[in-house]
Amino acid sequence: SGSVLINTARGALVDENALVEALESGHLRAAGLDVFKKEPLPVESPLIKLENVLLSCHTGGLDQESHRDAYAMAAQNIVKLHQGEWPVECVVNLKESTGWKWS
Repeated sequence: SGSVLINTARGALVDENALVEALESGHLRAAGLDVFKKEPLPVESPLIKLENVLLSCHTGGLDQESHRDAYAMAAQNIVKLHQGEWPVECVVNLKESTGWKWS
């Protein structure tokens, strides 16, 4: 049990020294970060040595396939919008879109 801190927003949002203390003391179970106060993360950062921390670069999931898929989805959504349809993959609450019209 315990809390897990995930930060994929901005490195400056997390006090990394306090995070290390919380992880080492057990106040936090784990952390997952893909942004850091200083980027790239310095090799001497204590975060690197902690086994309960998952570190990734901010664009770790962007490969050629991801780019190709994103471009294809963008093109499909442009066609849908041009046809007066909603790009349902991008709308969080489709019920709220019933009163909107594309012009």
